[in-house]
Amino acid sequence: MDIDSVPQPATTTPSRALATEAVHAGRDDLAAGGLHAAPIDLSTTYPSYDSRAEAERIDAFATTGARPDGPPVYARLDNPTNARFETALARLEGTESAVSFASGMAALTAVLLARAGEGLRHVVAVRPLYGCSDHLLGAGLLGTEVTWTDPAGIAEAIRPDTALVIVETPANPTLAEVDIRAVAHSCGAVPLLVDNTFATPVLQHPVEHGARIVLHSATKYLGGHGDVMGGVVACDEEFAGVLRRVRFATGGVLHPMAGYLLLRGLSTLPVRVRAASATAAELARRLTADPRIERVHYPKIGGAMVSFEVAGDPHRVIAGVRLITPAVSLGSVDTLIQHPASISHRIVAEGDRHAAGVGDRLLRMSVGLEDADDLWADLDRALDGADAARPAVSARPARRAAAAGSAPGPGTGAR
Repeated sequence: MDIDSVPQPATTTPSRALATEAVHAGRDDLAAGGLHAAPIDLSTTYPSYDSRAEAERIDAFATTGARPDGPPVYARLDNPTNARFETALARLEGTESAVSFASGMAALTAVLLARAGEGLRHVVAVRPLYGCSDHLLGAGLLGTEVTWTDPAGIAEAIRPDTALVIVETPANPTLAEVDIRAVAHSCGAVPLLVDNTFATPVLQHPVEHGARIVLHSATKYLGGHGDVMGGVVACDEEFAGVLRRVRFATGGVLHPMAGYLLLRGLSTLPVRVRAASATAAELARRLTADPRIERVHYPKIGGAMVSFEVAGDPHRVIAGVRLITPAVSLGSVDTLIQHPASISHRIVAEGDRHAAGVGDRLLRMSVGLEDADDLWADLDRALDGADAARPAVSARPARRAAAAGSAPGPGTGAR
């Protein structure tokens, strides 16, 4: 096997369970080449002694954006290690192709630029979105114009120059959910982009419900260990070709080492998401029964994210945790907590934050793989510290009773 050849999606492989695809997709050719672990190709350029043939391949790429046949040409155009990750993610999302980028924001930027290249700069979007996505759309940095609406207003907001409809479900940070099928129907011929970062392919496949573009910040659950940054767009091959040309021209490429780590991360994605989701559901149940908490947000689809509004000082909770890490980002094997109004959504105007449900007492917690009782003990102490300035309440017996019960199913927790 030529380890510098770019693996292509296997269109004849029978349908396999998600857990099987997570382990084997993008690696199907390894055994035939005498390999077990996927190789890492760090080359920035590749030798070619036939410049005429090389010119033809470059012309073909410039026209279609399709992956060149044969060995790679230049790392900004394509990379075999990253191609394995792209192939695997496309298989997990159920799309023809996927295109990787240096970050989730680079991926969203490429999508917007690709549509703008067709003269389509208007975007319809539903809040809340990730704060930087919100800012990129609203600030007009790429020449886009955005109409913010709720899901019921999408059809009315669409114009002849509408490039995309963008939703995130479950949404960052309130975990609000959108009916993807209903939204896709409202979009008509306009492509629907779903940010699937929180749900991952383990919990939902947006294309099965009518979405045409699926976006991930691969930095989060796909990598899963807080040590790699990347983004990826899953879509049909025609749009993937446009995205590859944008990536080549703008340079937002994923480093091959990141591509290797993301491919490795996918192999444990179903196990990590399901285990963390079970713990998150249990913590959501305990928080719901706790008088120090005003409201808990936990999506019907489930997942490893929990958001909650505290009655006391949220900043004291952030300062008071010891096992849980107070940090931006999410999706790691360890549990992270942050105050969205101060960090992830600080860049969104205060009025828009509040209108989208991102209040000043809201905390967002990304639940990892630690023991639920250990996490609760840490959170319990931090909540006591946040509650210290409030009148004493007889809360301890209620919390003990909550800890003794069984975890709720997905969707439990909104109070």
